[in-house]
Amino acid sequence: MSEQASASHLRPAAAASHDGEQRIGMLLVFLSAVMWSLGGAIARFIEAPDSWTVVFWRSFWAAAFLLAFMAWRDGPRGTLKLFRDMGLPGLLVAACFCIASTSFVVALAYTTVANIVLMQAGVPLLAALLAWALFGERVSVGTWVAIAAVISGVAIMVSESLGGNVSPIGDGLALLIAVAFSTATVITRRFAHVRMTPATCLGTIFAASLAASQASAFAVSPHDMGFLFAFGAVNLGLGLALFATGARLVPSAIVALLGTFETLLGPIWVWLIHAEVPSTRTIVGGGVIFVALIVHLALEFKRHTRVEKPGVTGVPTPN
Repeated sequence: MSEQASASHLRPAAAASHDGEQRIGMLLVFLSAVMWSLGGAIARFIEAPDSWTVVFWRSFWAAAFLLAFMAWRDGPRGTLKLFRDMGLPGLLVAACFCIASTSFVVALAYTTVANIVLMQAGVPLLAALLAWALFGERVSVGTWVAIAAVISGVAIMVSESLGGNVSPIGDGLALLIAVAFSTATVITRRFAHVRMTPATCLGTIFAASLAASQASAFAVSPHDMGFLFAFGAVNLGLGLALFATGARLVPSAIVALLGTFETLLGPIWVWLIHAEVPSTRTIVGGGVIFVALIVHLALEFKRHTRVEKPGVTGVPTPN
């Protein structure tokens, strides 16, 4: 009886501790979405004319922050082990992140932040489509409907570039970002051992190396360097550190729902700070994508949260 009584006293304490960890995890994931949503607004302050210079310094500061974060969290030996254990899947995720983060910076010179961010909202559904095409994973009827809605929304947004109103390069790069992140998500789900932080850090190193070979110059003004530091270390590095820490404490269905704040807030920051107003087709097409994502995630949340344990099942989509 004494053991049962003791156990009954421990259960509420354990439950309270678990609930507290989940609340902290939710806060960290939400803050990561806020950090990532600031990417477009920060980028608009940078005056450097060469996009490759911006890619280099952003990637440099992000890599430096992430290396310092892993060294603090896991120690030097633990950090090296994380890189060694990634294997080929980790290299592929790093390559995808390199493509996505580089394309984001270059795309900003050709299209609006809203176009880029709203196309990325469809990443979870594009990932489901890729998983079906490549691995034959089952896709529910509801998900097929949501995928069709995302494709329709992207078509509405891209139609503006086909009509000559905006550059097709910008929309093409925005779509490439979504495809790259979708591919990384599928790889991470298929290979659960892939750790997000070292793979993303390696991706920033790849991006910096590529930009170093293409940049016309590396010198920037102190004004630009300050914003480049924020663009790399805060927007990208701190955002990922917050996500990697918080996502392991929260079921992935909740993580996905909280991640939609990046899509929602990104265009708002640029509108408020830089008066960059999305076009009508961007609003309509992005709205279709965002609603499809919210409905899909709400249904998945209802289906999975009762049985799902905390953990990371995919990769983030930071800008």
